Amino acid sequence: MIERAYTEGESSGLAVWTEDEAGPYQTAPYPGTSWQPTGEPKRRSHEYLRQGTAKLLTLFRPASGEVRVRGVRRATNEVLHPWLKEEFAAILDTLPERAAVSPEHNRAAWHSWQEGLSVKITLPKACELPPLRMLVVWDNLIGHLNQDLLLWMFARGIMVLYTPLGGSWLNMTESIQRILVRRALDGEHPRQPERIIEYLEATARGWNRNPTPFEWGGLRAQRRARARNRRHALGGSGACTRRPVRRRRNVLEKWRYGSQAAH
Repeated sequence: MIERAYTEGESSGLAVWTEDEAGPYQTAPYPGTSWQPTGEPKRRSHEYLRQGTAKLLTLFRPASGEVRVRGVRRATNEVLHPWLKEEFAAILDTLPERAAVSPEHNRAAWHSWQEGLSVKITLPKACELPPLRMLVVWDNLIGHLNQDLLLWMFARGIMVLYTPLGGSWLNMTESIQRILVRRALDGEHPRQPERIIEYLEATARGWNRNPTPFEWGGLRAQRRARARNRRHALGGSGACTRRPVRRRRNVLEKWRYGSQAAH
């Protein structure tokens, strides 16, 4: 279902976003490369004071590469939910309105994103569901199961897709967070959590100046592509065939079979 969202969601007129929370990040030295002269490495203290930690709330749209972040000291529901609502509302304002369809077709569109699931979300009544406009991929964090938050999202045309237990690799936000955190903190020694937040948010602003779109390339998708486009490589060049080339018997084999036939 998540693979389908990545490969078909945007082309069908739905905005596909992913969400995750990263951290905590400590006020400690972070290893990283530097431009120090040879033989004069940059030295970092092995001691640090525990001044608190910071976390990173992240929304990411793979199709465009746009990322929305907020650095926080804690990611409780009181902090997370208002931020999500604020960002979702801003995102929806940038999306075109979906054409009105019959209640039956509209509800079928919502339910199509639950096909094959053993545990399905209970959606509101058909008359209360607006046209579907957006898909959000996130994990099963307890805050993501909040009834009030889900009803708020459903009322605005947002459908949620949960990654399964142990399936965090299905969430592309994991990748963009690693990039941002590495760029922001490698080689740094922030002394206060506020400095960590400053580094992370500044890095995200720099990323958005020239974002890189992400494409789905999971292992399952690669296996399917190989199965559809099975080719047989030929030595000596980049040539290939759709079916294996019939091999000729070598001289020794022909001699052996010929001598056996003679006797």
